[in-house]
Amino acid sequence: MCGIVGYIGKRKALPILLNGLKRLEYRGYDSAGVITLDQKNFFIEKEVGKIKNLEEKINKEFGEVDRIDGNVGIAHTRWATHGESSVKNAHPHKDCSGKFWLVHNGIIENYNELKSFLEKRGHKFISDTDTEVLAHLVEENYQGNLLKALETALKKVEGTYGIVLVSKNEPDKLIVARKGSPLLIGVGKDEIIVASDVSAIISYTDKVVYLNDGEIAEIKKDNFKIFNNIKKEEVAKKINKITWDIKEIEKSGFDHFMLKEIFEQKEVFLNAIKGRLLFSEGKAKLGGLDLVADKIRKIKRLIIIGCGSAYNAGVVGEYLIENLAGIPVELEYASEFRYRNSVLEDGVAILAISQSGETADTLAAIREAKEKGVLTLGIVNVVGSTISREVDAGIYNHAGPEISVASTKVFMSQVAVLVLMALYLGRQRKMSLSQGREIIDELQNLPKKIDKVLTLNDEIKKIAQKYFSMKNFAFLGRTYNEPLAFEGALKLKELSYIHAEGFPSGEMKHGPIAMIDKNFPCFFIAPNDSVFKKNLSNMEEIKSRQGKIIAISNKKDKKLEKIIDDLIIIPKTKEYLNPILALIPLQLFAYHMAVLNKKDVDKPRNLAKSVTVE
Repeated sequence: MCGIVGYIGKRKALPILLNGLKRLEYRGYDSAGVITLDQKNFFIEKEVGKIKNLEEKINKEFGEVDRIDGNVGIAHTRWATHGESSVKNAHPHKDCSGKFWLVHNGIIENYNELKSFLEKRGHKFISDTDTEVLAHLVEENYQGNLLKALETALKKVEGTYGIVLVSKNEPDKLIVARKGSPLLIGVGKDEIIVASDVSAIISYTDKVVYLNDGEIAEIKKDNFKIFNNIKKEEVAKKINKITWDIKEIEKSGFDHFMLKEIFEQKEVFLNAIKGRLLFSEGKAKLGGLDLVADKIRKIKRLIIIGCGSAYNAGVVGEYLIENLAGIPVELEYASEFRYRNSVLEDGVAILAISQSGETADTLAAIREAKEKGVLTLGIVNVVGSTISREVDAGIYNHAGPEISVASTKVFMSQVAVLVLMALYLGRQRKMSLSQGREIIDELQNLPKKIDKVLTLNDEIKKIAQKYFSMKNFAFLGRTYNEPLAFEGALKLKELSYIHAEGFPSGEMKHGPIAMIDKNFPCFFIAPNDSVFKKNLSNMEEIKSRQGKIIAISNKKDKKLEKIIDDLIIIPKTKEYLNPILALIPLQLFAYHMAVLNKKDVDKPRNLAKSVTVE
């Protein structure tokens, strides 16, 4: 982990590689490195910290980056898994001879055994990483064919990888391989760019080929060949066209990508529902599910799996689907699913939620479910991602690229798609035509209401100014807003590094209330809904212990205003749609808390956008 870029073509590689790495900064990283090859001469540089540190180091030592020769190269941003963040552990890594260099995303699980074997064979290691064994394995198995050397090396490897390899011995090619960690090939005119994410190549080409697990490719400047590493046969691949442009990954005048993405949520919501609402029939049209429509009608129990914010969105989906469609729903952390002996009887389906479509834990859970013959469905944002290809059927979010590491607009789109899914399933079962039309009518009203919530930004910033020095927070909600308590706490933790916990409001008195005092504020999501009075009672319990209270509600209420310290009023909507509106103040609060605490909002420490390791 985390970002890979490779280039081969007629242009100087270094500026393209560095630009590609900058496009991947949002993924999170702790060091960066680059290597270019000019016939048989390598230029190599690595540095800890931000890419700008690497660029400054190159400029200081060698002059401007465009003065460095070499039309072939690879680059990497590392998120540490084995070994601390340091120059020696930064990628690329080499073999003993210095002829073979590679970058790698993923984890080599048996690297200790491989390292021991290679050391006995006389290989000398200089890093603490698992990746370095790959370079030595290539050296060990090289017999004049770089592709074959990597193929043979990978037979000994257990784990996951996205690899790009370059060698002095064959300077006119890149070798790439994938298993469990995304890689794609961007096809330009007389040049090819390899990357772990499409955002690294969009400046140069809109034509892309996605590698599948078990595939290995030999890439030259004007052609490429892809092989199935198991079947040992060449694979014909479709060239896909990227449908978004570079403007979507620019800040467009906002101070941070996260703020821009929060303010994009009206459009994101519209994109999620566009063309999917059939008012006359009171139902949702989800074309991605058509191939398995008969199986979906027979679902008796649904298990939703996800990690982080995707899991929290799934909890919203649990309430929606159970209440609107009458199907029993369970939530599972994807990271735990395959380690449990879950009972998967006939009629069970798995719904996987993933922003990137590459989340390793979620992908492993899907494969476990498929092994047991279970119907697998997906909600994914990235077209062509592994999860989107491996599930039996799925729905795209259409949220566009999300650059900030902490999810905002994709979470919004996930909830929107889950509403559509509840409508889709509900109309197959107990939901009446009139209720379906009622839901559609309110969904079509929500974009204007989202706009109104976004006008509260300055007000929410003022509230954050009152609390940014606090060290602890509790977030509370009931029914549909319970998962928003989890998400609000997660956002504050991710961005500000402030301790925060989410609870169902009624659980506060069963232990957590022991923490409450004047320095431990509570943030309630408390619209005027079926459990409003229950939330008021829970607030009284906090207030009697001198706890400070911030509340999101959709109605001014005298009893509420007597108890709380700060109130955020959002527009009214149906109870089951309230999370779509209440979500935004939580995101804005976390954002302003992070800015006031001078944190790196878009790239929080220790986090990665796409978690492709277990």
